[in-house]
Amino acid sequence: MSDLSAAERRELYELLKIREQRARENTLATYAPYAKQLEFHSKSRDRERLFLAGNQLGKTLAGANEVAMHLTGRYPDWWTGRRWGHGISVMAGSESTELTRGGVQRLLVGRPEDESQWGTGTIPRECIVSTSRRQGVANAIDSVVVKHVSGETSVLQLKSYDQGRSKWQADTVDLVWFDEEPPEALYFEGLTRTNATSGSVFVTFTPLLGMSSVVKRFLLDKPAGTSVTSMT
Repeated sequence: MSDLSAAERRELYELLKIREQRARENTLATYAPYAKQLEFHSKSRDRERLFLAGNQLGKTLAGANEVAMHLTGRYPDWWTGRRWGHGISVMAGSESTELTRGGVQRLLVGRPEDESQWGTGTIPRECIVSTSRRQGVANAIDSVVVKHVSGETSVLQLKSYDQGRSKWQADTVDLVWFDEEPPEALYFEGLTRTNATSGSVFVTFTPLLGMSSVVKRFLLDKPAGTSVTSMT
C-alpha cells in the first residue's frame, strides 16, 4: 500500500467496496454447507424431508439456500440432489406473518426493514425480477418473481400458518418449505399442492410439540419417500 499513490489507494478502496457489495448480493455463491446440512441436501430427491435440529444450528439457513438454488437453477459443483431445469413455483412460510418476515423472508430476500437490502439474502439480487407486498403488514413480501438460468422465471409465494388452510390452497406448485412445525392439516395441504408436479416438501424445525402427528409421520410411520436428518 505504501507504494501506491493517493489516487491509486482511492481506486483500490472503491474496487474493494464494489467487491464487498457484490459478495453481499450473491451469498448463494459462497454457501458452504457443513456435514449435516450437506446430508439434508443430498436427500432432496425424496418426496418428503424433515430437518430436525436445535435452535441456531443452521437448519433454516440450509432451507433458504436450497430454495434459492431451485428458484434460480444455480446449483454449485458439490450439489448431488434434485435439480429443476426450468422455472418453478415454490411456497414457503412459518407460523405467523411476522415470523415468516423475520425468518424465511429475511434469509431469502434480505433485511425486511430496509428495502435497499432486498437482494442480500440467498436469492441473488440480479435474479430478483419483482416483488409484491403483503397488505396490512409492514415490510412483508407476498411473492417474488425470480430469474431462472433457463431463461424462464420462478415464483416464490410467502405464506404463514395463521392465514389458515385456504391460503395454502394455491395452484399446483413444485416445492413447499415449512419452516417450523406446521399443523397436520396444513402439512397435507402443502403436500397435495405438489402431487400433480411430482414435487416435494421439506420441513425445518426444532421439535417443541412432542410426538405430534407430523413428527410421528417421519419418525414412526416412515412412509416411502420420506427421510429425516437430525442434529442435536
